[in-house]
Amino acid sequence: MSAIGSILTNDGALQALNSIRNASNETTMYQTQLSSGKTINSPADNPAGYITTQGFTSQINGVQQATSNANQGVSLLQTAQGAIENQTNILQKLNSIAVQAANGTQTTAEAQSLQSVVGQLTSQINTVANQTQFNNINLLDGNFNGVQFQVGAQNGQTISLSIQGTDANSLGMQASQAITGGSGSSQIYASGSEGVLTKGSGSAGGFSAGTVTIKGSNGSSSVSVTANESAKSIADAVNTLTGKTNVQAQATTQMAFTVGGSSWSFDLGNGSAGNISNKVHIAATGSAKDLANAINNHTSQTGVAATVNSAGNLVLTQSAGQNIAITNASSSAGKLTQAQAGASGAPSASTAVQIGGSSAAAASATIQGQVQFQSDQTFSLGSGSNIGLGNQSSLDSVSSIDVSSTGKASTAINIVKYALQRLGSEGGRLGAVQQRLQDNISNLNTTNQNLTSARSVVQDANIPQVSQKLTQMQIQEQAGVSALRSSSQLQQAFLKLLP
Repeated sequence: MSAIGSILTNDGALQALNSIRNASNETTMYQTQLSSGKTINSPADNPAGYITTQGFTSQINGVQQATSNANQGVSLLQTAQGAIENQTNILQKLNSIAVQAANGTQTTAEAQSLQSVVGQLTSQINTVANQTQFNNINLLDGNFNGVQFQVGAQNGQTISLSIQGTDANSLGMQASQAITGGSGSSQIYASGSEGVLTKGSGSAGGFSAGTVTIKGSNGSSSVSVTANESAKSIADAVNTLTGKTNVQAQATTQMAFTVGGSSWSFDLGNGSAGNISNKVHIAATGSAKDLANAINNHTSQTGVAATVNSAGNLVLTQSAGQNIAITNASSSAGKLTQAQAGASGAPSASTAVQIGGSSAAAASATIQGQVQFQSDQTFSLGSGSNIGLGNQSSLDSVSSIDVSSTGKASTAINIVKYALQRLGSEGGRLGAVQQRLQDNISNLNTTNQNLTSARSVVQDANIPQVSQKLTQMQIQEQAGVSALRSSSQLQQAFLKLLP
């Protein structure tokens, strides 16, 4: 404290000046807060709060950009799904054409016309696959693999996406392939007839007992096979496991025979030669066509249909894949000899099975069918050879569809079926990813709201409170100026004491 009556030091003025300075600083601070709406406008305002605010701001900016990224991902997926829907519509048209061509009422010219339409439609499938783009990125040509969407503010918060190619060469039916021209347990002849013949005398040319393991896109499972089992039974067992493997099976039984003699006598049915069911007696005289007619008279009971092909062979077919069993073939009547016209692996005269017609021939035989495994995705078979199949599936593509004959049109129906299944699965998977992105967007919006509220607590100014403080500091400033003005009056009074 300065001496009383000093004219050199005005302590009151100094105190007033200091009060004015403090009030002015706070007035400026509150004015800045009111103008910016923030309590922290520089690190000096609140160093710890400034660091916290910058952390929140960084995370909020990241969340907002991630929301934008996810929305772009949704748009990309919608683009791909729209194109897949267009391809699905084209495949539905192909399916209608294949069903029409399989009816067998088409003339050659009509079949050629239908095939021309098929070519145009498959070309359009390729056009859609190759031209569907998002931001100049091809989506359906098979090159969109392992793409990541950054859907979070932090490293590693991503969603990965791959889209399989959907061109006509990539879509179709993955199918098991028969081993052609084999012998013993895999005596399969895939050209025209796909039957496996087991002699009743005991020389086995049919399935061998064992286990077939199916390794499909959904997982792996196994079915057991017995030596005399029908193709239908195997297919039924495979189809019960479709949910675990994504592999289905179809069965058919067919075998061609050269026909000898002019009269025939044997029993025909299902099951096996040693355990025949649905048995009927076949007795016929005349030509191979007469024998076929006699067999067809009992088709409703046995399921066995007979035709005579262009080579004059008798072709027996059981479309459900049940065994065709022949027993009690007369040795004094005509004979049936295993034939495979046009097949490169056809049995030779020394290995072909002969039924009836001589005492040296077999009196009975079991014809087992062929199972084909099918899927919209690749699969493999373990020990598939014991039922006459290769171990790896191969693709029958949409681009290979041929409807020029009823048989080829029937195959086309299956190809289109699995192509539709593939597109359906792909569309469903993309839809699931889109839902995931949309849920992620919803979560990001909630996170952004909560982070913004948390930053507000640290950073934002309380406007009513700041306004009140500003008014207080302005009044204090005015009071300080008034005090400064009155603080000089005492020194002026001391001058009157001077002589």
